[in-house]
Amino acid sequence: MQSSTTSSFPRSARERTSSTLLRPLLCLLIVGLSLRTARAENVDLSTVPSRSTVQLTIYNSEDITLVRETRAVTFKKGVNPLQFSWANTLIDPSSVELKFLTNADKLDVQDTTFPHAKPQMLYWNVQSEFDGEAKIQITYFTSGITWSADYLCIADKDEKEMSFEGFVRVFNNSGEEYEDAQVRLVVGKINLVEKIAQLANIPVPQVAQMEAEELAGVRREALSATLSRSGGMGGGGGKGNAEKPKEIIKEGLSEYFIYTIEGTETIKNGWSKRMRSLEGQKILFQIEYRYRPQEYGEFMVRMYLLKNDVASKLGTTPLPDGIVRVFRDNGRDGLSYLTQQAIKYVPIGDKIELNLGRDPEVIHELIRLRSFRTDLILQIHGTNEFRKIGGDGAFKEENATLVGWDDHDNFSERIRNYSSKSINVEIRRPLPGHVIFRSSLEPRLHDYQTVELHATVPAGKRADLLFELVRKQGTSAKQNNITLEKAEVKP
Repeated sequence: MQSSTTSSFPRSARERTSSTLLRPLLCLLIVGLSLRTARAENVDLSTVPSRSTVQLTIYNSEDITLVRETRAVTFKKGVNPLQFSWANTLIDPSSVELKFLTNADKLDVQDTTFPHAKPQMLYWNVQSEFDGEAKIQITYFTSGITWSADYLCIADKDEKEMSFEGFVRVFNNSGEEYEDAQVRLVVGKINLVEKIAQLANIPVPQVAQMEAEELAGVRREALSATLSRSGGMGGGGGKGNAEKPKEIIKEGLSEYFIYTIEGTETIKNGWSKRMRSLEGQKILFQIEYRYRPQEYGEFMVRMYLLKNDVASKLGTTPLPDGIVRVFRDNGRDGLSYLTQQAIKYVPIGDKIELNLGRDPEVIHELIRLRSFRTDLILQIHGTNEFRKIGGDGAFKEENATLVGWDDHDNFSERIRNYSSKSINVEIRRPLPGHVIFRSSLEPRLHDYQTVELHATVPAGKRADLLFELVRKQGTSAKQNNITLEKAEVKP
């Protein structure tokens, strides 16, 4: 092709092509075709190279999708003008890049032009040293494509194991349709601070004055480099083609995962599409009854505990954020709805904790059994003299003030299990102040102000978890934590 020769579609043909194809138009402007004078209905759309493959890497938290598409283009020796249009789409024109995947040593982009009269279009002038076909790759960022995950869990009637299926729904509001696209999801967090940390060398006031567009450009650059390092489309990218193994990527402060949906899907503009991300399989789980007032309120709740590991028959990949819906086989050819809960990104080895709410067959009460006071400290009026006395708190010193003492309370964490199965119970009780916790229950500290107890309650039985609290009051309080002491507590 000669650099002095160019051609273009008539206006009506371009408008109809944009509205019907709704895709970025990459067309090879063939020398010798007199399209300026051709009627619109005679435009040969077969000259427009169609996509060979397209890959979408969707990064939700920044509303950015990296698009990689390949096309087969026939070049002639000389200068070949290539046209790219993003009309009516959310493509970021500053991110569009052209790369030669074959015959790269014989092809070169001489320049890129953004026509003033056509603000949603660019031209590449490609110098070719041969006549023939080459495979090109175009990459760009677009917005408006997002995804959400959801999971379906169905426990068997004995609650020993459950089926676990994962799905991903992709929403496309980008203005562009992607046919037979390979979809990849960025699961986890890409910490763009790693790139933006370079701004640390700029004075803080100057950073605050930077234009939002400039900061956005830095973020796009960081994300582009990150996603580019995560790998390309590999082979043909069509259905049935083997993908490189999934892998967790850790770079600096980031830990994320490129989750590839098997096969290819057509994602139409304005539509959403639900795709299976995790085949249904039977997994193991545990049931635990918990009392954690700071998390679940003042009631004991029933929990399903799953773990994303190999032992539970999961653990091959991290799990994306999403909604978990839980059902149980009721033993009568039906399902009982249990709960719906949002979960955050679950790395390999982490737990999934599903709160099923209160169980009417399990009753939990805190019962105070006894209260008394000891180790009274009196201050004599008008002096710095203190006097410590024992007893139960009664004193007759008219010229003294009570300034310190110990409050003793004996309690029972009473659990009544009316169900047909033995249950495991965990109780976390916050106890602020200077506290001594006495019990023979083998308690442990969850933190410096929270005691944790564990027990197993057989079916149809009652359990009383006995303990004594000694609270240091007034001048007797020296610290703000719990001390555990082994002691037998009687009802």
